[in-house]
Amino acid sequence: MANHSATKKDVRQATKRRDRNRYYGKTTRNAIRELKTVEEQKAYDEKLPNIISQIDKLAKRGIIHKNKAANLKSKLAKHTAVKAVVVKKRN
Repeated sequence: MANHSATKKDVRQATKRRDRNRYYGKTTRNAIRELKTVEEQKAYDEKLPNIISQIDKLAKRGIIHKNKAANLKSKLAKHTAVKAVVVKKRN
């Protein structure tokens, strides 16, 4: 355990930051999971910009790597295109 007061404070700060980062990461993952279950194209298109914004914020804060953020956004955009094709085929 830390003996110096500055080290104790650093441990407290690291714990607080870790909890905050885990919260933001988990919230974004849940939002992505919900987005993938959406059936309607319109609802998907409405939610997509908010989730992309969340992903960008995670990358900016250093919670996820910027390349992972780019890959996630790309996959979600491709998923949008697939949904659009499926909807057109149904009509």
